[in-house]
Amino acid sequence: MNILHFNKISKELNIQERQVISTATLLAEGSTVPFIARYRKEVTGGLDEVVIAAIRDRLIQLQQLDERKAAVLESIDKQGKLTDELKEKINACETMAVLEDLYLPYKPKRRTRATMAREKGLEPLAQLIFEQKPGVDPKLEAAKFISEEL
Repeated sequence: MNILHFNKISKELNIQERQVISTATLLAEGSTVPFIARYRKEVTGGLDEVVIAAIRDRLIQLQQLDERKAAVLESIDKQGKLTDELKEKINACETMAVLEDLYLPYKPKRRTRATMAREKGLEPLAQLIFEQKPGVDPKLEAAKFISEEL
């Protein structure tokens, strides 16, 4: 549990931080929302099921955001493109959408068969076959791309 999350949730829901902390503790111990609302009012300061469920959901959301931030930072760092400025922007993200928008230019592209063929220099052959010009034998053109080094 992140202490900063408690502060953020208390401000968002307009409740005291100690209420968020005690509710989060009860949830972490395995207590259900109805149980907490009915039998732990003295611990939570009288929070109802709606607020307790909101705390639970927001805690999960913030935890997932933290995990995604760590994964994004690791991925960009492995590429050698992580700067201090980018790291600050990623850590300051409030929502998953903003985080994904920041990550998009650094997201590794899927390697398809077409991508691998282009990397091997086969795109001109594919264009030639695609155009289907009369008098052009695709087998003869393909033979030019085959190397003897096997």
